[in-house]
Formats: sequence, C-alpha cells, structure tokens
Amino acid sequence: MPPAFVHRITKYDPADRDDHGGYQGAEETVSDHGPVEAAYLEAVSAFAEAAGVDRLEIREPSVSGLVHFGAQPAVEGHGLGGLFPADLAGYHDGAEVSLTVALELIRVMLREQGAWCRLEAGDVFAVHVGWDQYVYVGSDRPCTDAVARTRELGLFAEPLAVSPYAPEPEVAEAADEDFWESIRTELAARQGLLLEETHIVNATRWHRLTTDNLNGVRAGLGPRARLSVWLDLRPDVGAVLTALPSEWQIEFVWEAKDGTIRSVVVDETEYQELAALVADARAARALPVYADERRPLFQAVLPDSDGVLRARW
Repeated sequence: MPPAFVHRITKYDPADRDDHGGYQGAEETVSDHGPVEAAYLEAVSAFAEAAGVDRLEIREPSVSGLVHFGAQPAVEGHGLGGLFPADLAGYHDGAEVSLTVALELIRVMLREQGAWCRLEAGDVFAVHVGWDQYVYVGSDRPCTDAVARTRELGLFAEPLAVSPYAPEPEVAEAADEDFWESIRTELAARQGLLLEETHIVNATRWHRLTTDNLNGVRAGLGPRARLSVWLDLRPDVGAVLTALPSEWQIEFVWEAKDGTIRSVVVDETEYQELAALVADARAARALPVYADERRPLFQAVLPDSDGVLRARW
C-alpha cells in the first residue's frame, strides 16, 4: 500500500496557478543550486523525521541514456560521483541508504544530473522527484509539523490523493531454477545465447552465454536485474550490417576484438558511421527497439536471496 498522506512540495505559489493547475508565475523551473534547493532538502528531511525514518530504499534506479529529457544537461557519472563507486555498485533496486545519502540523491534529481530513483521506507514513507522542481512526499501520518516547517522555509506543501510517480508494477516472471533450466536446455541445442542484463535503467550489460560460463555469469548479475535472453551474436558481421532495415531505429549489439560487448541505437542515416564503429567486431546482432517488436526468447527478473520477487519491473 502507498503512504496515505501525500504532499506536493514546490516553490510555486498555488495563487499563481491557472484553472487547470498550471503554474503561471515567475519562478524558474530549474534548481538554483543554492538556498531554494537547500530548502527542498530540509523540507524532505523534516517529513522523514516526522515519519521516524532515517534510512531509505532505492527503488527503480536509472541513469541518463541516449536521450536526456532534463532542462539541465546530464553530467559525467550521472551526478553519482562521491555517492557510489564508478561502477555504481550499491546503486540498485532495494539498496538501503542513509537519509543523508538519500538527500544527496534528491539533490542530484533536482539538478537533473542524470540519475533518478524512487526513495522509500516500506509503506511508511516515500519521496518521488518529478520534473520542474516538483517533489512528492508520502507518509503514513499527517506530518503537520513538517508541513508547517516547509512553509517556514518558503515552500508550499499541498496535499494530494496520490503521487503521480507512484509505481505501477508489471507482472514479471521470477528468474527461478525453472528459468535457468530453460536456458540450459536452449544452450544445449544452440551452443550460445545472448543475455541482456538490466539492473539499472539505461545501464544494460551484455553477456554471451555458453554451457561453460552460465554459472559464472549468473553469479555476477546485479541485484533484482531484469534478464532478457536473445539468440546469440552472429559471426558474419557484414551480413548483419547488410540486413539492417531501410528505415526505423534498431539496437545494434556487437562483441569487440577485446571481448567486450556493446550496443548502440541507430537509424538508417547512421549506418555508415556504425560500419566504421564496428569494423573490428567479432560478432553482432540487430535487435528491435520498439516494445511491440522486442520479444526475447526468455525474460524474467531476479528474485532476492530468499526467493521472493520484489523488483517492480
């Protein structure tokens, strides 16, 4: 159940909204990287204190991808430098962080530096950062003192029925032993498969699976990752390039000479540059990018160590 008491925290005076709720005032829709931003963080901290929360879970983490929609440019490292290692270890669904780190993540999101996630404490507390400096705080209690403190800080805390960023979980299959046995059976027939591992949105990792390396790859997968299994890369890279569609985007996946596997989304106007990029590739495959066409052989989500599927892909 989502928290029962939700407030929208903004710097926008409700008196400056039109009949449809659109803000018509003079406030900028980007962070000032200064006192107003600090007020947002202090307001969230006040709500967390009122809810008795000092640690939060990261949910549905993402980083900037091919297209960045923020009004401010993404930064190198997605704004996570100093909070997590360069490989983003510890930044995954279900990771628990202190309120101090959670507030820094909110700062990153307010600045639209590239990373985004929901922050939650079970059914007790949640923080969602939206576009244009909109922050939604949910709690299992009214938090009247925090509402008053938010006003003292020069911000507005408006009650809502629900956060527009409340999660809408998909029904997913668990990557249980039956799932892995299906992969072993397929590998016995095909000798190789391609595994797409997404444990952070826009930070996909690719693996070529064989009967020999399956257990090792499985052991190194990120927590709560969504796994999609495809036909293996083809060694005739030239034939893959020749067969690319004459229009629309595709995702081109290839194995470089050093064994690393990369992917890029391109359209027909970029095929010449793509051919140069993959000139030394050992194998490749083109995958559809549109949801109604993107159908892997298998797809499932890693459960937690107790066998329970908690990821909300």
